[in-house]
Amino acid sequence: MDAFTAGILQRIETTRSDLDRARRTGDDFLADMEQAELDDLHRLAAEHGVQVSAA
Repeated sequence: MDAFTAGILQRIETTRSDLDRARRTGDDFLADMEQAELDDLHRLAAEHGVQVSAA
């Protein structure tokens, strides 16, 4: 796995965790921000052929 792939997968994992935390705490604004970041990371991964698990 190259550095780009490892980096994007790590960022996705971190953002998913942050999104879950925001939802649990009821921070709707932060949840929206994290969801937008996650959507962007998934788009970036797809553009570069990086397979992302559905978790």
